[in-house]
Amino acid sequence: MVGDEMRLSGTCGHVLEIALLTAVPLVMGAALLTGAANAALLMMVVVTLVLVLFFLGYERSQPALRQIMPTLVLAACAAAGRILFAPIPDFKPLSAIAIIAGATLGPRNGMVGALAALTSNFFFGQGLWSPWQMYAWGVVGYVGGMLARSGVFDDRTAGRPRVWALVLMGLASGALYGVIINAYGVLGFVRPLTWQGALAYVAASLPFDAMHGVATALFLAVLYGPWTRRIRRVVRKYGL
Repeated sequence: MVGDEMRLSGTCGHVLEIALLTAVPLVMGAALLTGAANAALLMMVVVTLVLVLFFLGYERSQPALRQIMPTLVLAACAAAGRILFAPIPDFKPLSAIAIIAGATLGPRNGMVGALAALTSNFFFGQGLWSPWQMYAWGVVGYVGGMLARSGVFDDRTAGRPRVWALVLMGLASGALYGVIINAYGVLGFVRPLTWQGALAYVAASLPFDAMHGVATALFLAVLYGPWTRRIRRVVRKYGL
């Protein structure tokens, strides 16, 4: 009975998390279709509220310190990697580490990307873009965790990762991150807001999004196997 209740609670938690994360694109689409005034301000409020509610939900689960530590270590690694590769635009390991966190510690912990974005922005500079970066990298990690849970990344028969799946996920993550950040840019900076202006803005960002996707694919191909083996060993050993 207790096990059934825990599984039900976990399922409800995932449903609520997915609902929160999808609220942003839904509200964004509604704002664009209706031509809502101050759409940029509205979306800033929505994305900040979603992040706050998501982390409050995580806090309410009252994770033990030993459960939090792997998440914090991976967030620190992701932030450090972003700073280390700062000279190369959009060539960062942050998305790859967020996906690894989601794959090994559960989709919720894929929000390592959000923590890494927040902490590394104390080096790069905080601003109106910070909540959007936190949301975008958090979504990348969460989606990666959900896909890993479905078994897409691991060939359990051969006992090794599916490199082709990791490469595809890396490339897709660059596109996913780019769509979110470009939406923020279009809403906030394209004036007057027209389809022509929006397309021009997106076209200018494509090389950076492509670099992001290629970098994530490379880092996943190199890091996913060794990192997931070690992290899963820690998870099993300490019952995380």
